[in-house]
Amino acid sequence: MKFTASQIAEILEGKIVGDPEAEVSELAKIEEGAKGALTFLSNPKYNSYIYTTKASITIVNEDFKPEQPIQTTLIKVKDAYKAFSKLLEYYNQVKLNKSGIEQPSFISEDVEYGEDIYLGAFSYVGRKVKIGKNVKIYPNVYLGDNVKIGDDVILFSGVKIYSDCIVGSNCVIHSGVIVGADGFGFSPEEDGKYAKVPQIGNVIIEDDVEIGAGTTIDRATLGSTIIRKGVKLDNQIQIAHNVEIGEHTAIAAQTGIAGSTKIGKNCLIGGQVGIAGHLYIGDRVRIQAQSGIGRNLKDDETLQGSPAIGYNDYYKSYIHFKNLPKIVDSIEQLRKKIENNG
Repeated sequence: MKFTASQIAEILEGKIVGDPEAEVSELAKIEEGAKGALTFLSNPKYNSYIYTTKASITIVNEDFKPEQPIQTTLIKVKDAYKAFSKLLEYYNQVKLNKSGIEQPSFISEDVEYGEDIYLGAFSYVGRKVKIGKNVKIYPNVYLGDNVKIGDDVILFSGVKIYSDCIVGSNCVIHSGVIVGADGFGFSPEEDGKYAKVPQIGNVIIEDDVEIGAGTTIDRATLGSTIIRKGVKLDNQIQIAHNVEIGEHTAIAAQTGIAGSTKIGKNCLIGGQVGIAGHLYIGDRVRIQAQSGIGRNLKDDETLQGSPAIGYNDYYKSYIHFKNLPKIVDSIEQLRKKIENNG
């Protein structure tokens, strides 16, 4: 797919300096740009590359003034970084704009789906499933009975959504995500064995949620596991049964959240964080990577460590921890001095 400088400038409402008919068919970093590539410059420390790049078109801030001759065609915009991001989004929409139902695939007779659906080959759509408009379902996706999918949703290859689960509109679910598998519910018996507790709830994912590859979200024992509006989940996260994650919270990779914990709005949770079950995490909480959370947290707390303590307390303590051998040695010398003088 090719675009000219004129077409790009029209999309971005930018001004062309150079050849309006310059064509591009790929995107590249400015230091790696070759003929036919589109790139951008927003960080001044990369200014030197504008004079050596081979990219055909470069998006720059409107106040950029070259100090040497350049070969690339410029498109000047108010904010080059935001403009390039907008173009990436546009490019992605064009690239992902598929439609139609590929074969072989299986769709139950009582399925309802809106216009502009794309259903990739080897997908399975169970009974009484409802799918909204402009939904893109890539190959090898499984939708169990009674699943509901909103409008403008993308389900990438290999997504599995178990029965009775609900996905809102404008959601993106990446490859390998499993929504609605059984929660980890077992009851110990007198003979030391475990009896499985049936998990009969579901998962509700609200609008504008993005879920990274390989993440798993367990169905509730009773009721619902809920991912609220605007939540962003990274790859390989485990969310247990009956967890609730508040609006616009972002969670990084390899975090595990145990059952029935409630997380507030606008929280930021780093990678490899472990959160115990049946806890309440307040709004706007910040949890640093590799922390272990075993207690309730109030609004606006920032924590680090395992078990996690206040962020500032952790770093004050860590300074002493690094100096612990010197401290012990000083104490030992003081003890010997006291004994010798005693």
